[in-house]
Amino acid sequence: MSGWLILVLFLAPATSVRADGNPVESVENPKNQTEMGDSYVTNGLGSWIWEEKTLDNQTCLFWRAFEIPKGGKVTKARLVMTMDNEFTLYLDGRELGRGAEWRELFVFDVTQLLTPGRHVLAVNGYNGSFFAGMLFGLRVDLADGQSITVKSDEGWKIVPEGVSRWKTANEDQPDWPAARIKAPLGGQPWWTAPDAVNMMPSVQPIKVYFWQTGWFQVSLLTVCGLVILVSLRLMAQLALHRKERFLLQAERARIARDIHDDIGARMTQLVLHGEVAQNELPADSETRQQLSLICEEARGLLSTMDEILWAVNPRRDTLRDFTDYVCKYAQEFLAPTKIQCLFEVGPEISAVGFDLPLRRSLLMAIKETLNNAIKHSAATELHLKIHWDGPRLVVVVQDNGNGFDPAQIKSERSGLTNMAQRMNELGGRCLITSQPGQGCRVEFSMPLKHPRRNGWSWFSKVNQFPAHMIGSRTAQTDETPQHHDPTKF
Repeated sequence: MSGWLILVLFLAPATSVRADGNPVESVENPKNQTEMGDSYVTNGLGSWIWEEKTLDNQTCLFWRAFEIPKGGKVTKARLVMTMDNEFTLYLDGRELGRGAEWRELFVFDVTQLLTPGRHVLAVNGYNGSFFAGMLFGLRVDLADGQSITVKSDEGWKIVPEGVSRWKTANEDQPDWPAARIKAPLGGQPWWTAPDAVNMMPSVQPIKVYFWQTGWFQVSLLTVCGLVILVSLRLMAQLALHRKERFLLQAERARIARDIHDDIGARMTQLVLHGEVAQNELPADSETRQQLSLICEEARGLLSTMDEILWAVNPRRDTLRDFTDYVCKYAQEFLAPTKIQCLFEVGPEISAVGFDLPLRRSLLMAIKETLNNAIKHSAATELHLKIHWDGPRLVVVVQDNGNGFDPAQIKSERSGLTNMAQRMNELGGRCLITSQPGQGCRVEFSMPLKHPRRNGWSWFSKVNQFPAHMIGSRTAQTDETPQHHDPTKF
């Protein structure tokens, strides 16, 4: 009883600690006397405990669990302890603080750390020499007036060395011995009153943001994994597509060589043999006339083969080669006629890639336009213009011929409809402007990339407009006035 009286007298008016979360204040400071008058400082401590044997340079691991009732609200929780010689304190696996002076008490405010449920106290103690012991007291006040106390007594367990995760273990193991009481509070060889009471810095709950939670990290890893898998798949598809394209280009080059070296040579020999046989026959011979027709057909086939070779050869898959070929073709095609052809090629035309399906369809549409000009226009001039209009390639074929009334075009004439259909399939458009006596202007515009097919492709095919509707459609969409003078380029 005298020991308790000495402790109370020692902590009364002259004793003060820092309660604002900062380091220790000496006992001579008179502030916060009320705080140190709380009963948990004087009456809440247990006995000095240690394991059964005390050794020099000894480490002792203490473990204790306690429960806060479900629905209980903690209003105040103070933990007071010391260790002869050093300690490290843990609550639910989280380090709260350390101490290395057995003559002093260390006070921890754990109010904000305790919630309803099971909690684990763990202390790593170290003894340098001679006597060893831990003094501990925890009091938890609840809103309903109840309180929970944990003192240093034989309820603590000693954890053997080498046990992993003992600081967060919810249950003790059978091989964990109970702690031994070495002396009561105030008993020898320890103090009857501490030299100082140290208020340890306030410990706040760890804020766990949503990106630090396990479910978010697992979800993020899953999404990253899926992105990586999709990326790898796309890369594999791209590599496969490139390889297929390379093989296709190689096969096209081989076919072009075979056509030129084999079929072309044989056709040339056929023409030569026909001409030789033709020269050996009389001029009025019917057989000679037949051979002449055969030679002409063979020369036509050679010309057609040249076009096929140009289309198949992968080295010609550029816009510049396409422009050169179209101008050369138009010049040769119009050479036997009275039509003078004028060419205008934009300076921006470069060696950009121009795939076979696109240039083949555009070439067929241009050939159809040139053929119509020769057959129906009676023109003396034809203007061929190739240039860029934003992201689209534009080809304009314009003549100064007779022109026509688009409303009078017969539906059975499918040439104009075929041109419009070719452009629609490539994502382009065909605009025709004409009036009787005012010539004809045909404009093709298309992107250099083939459009992706989608579920609406059937709709575009069903809604192909007939030839007699081209004029009215053109009048609404073409920026060039219908009543222009096609002779002025």
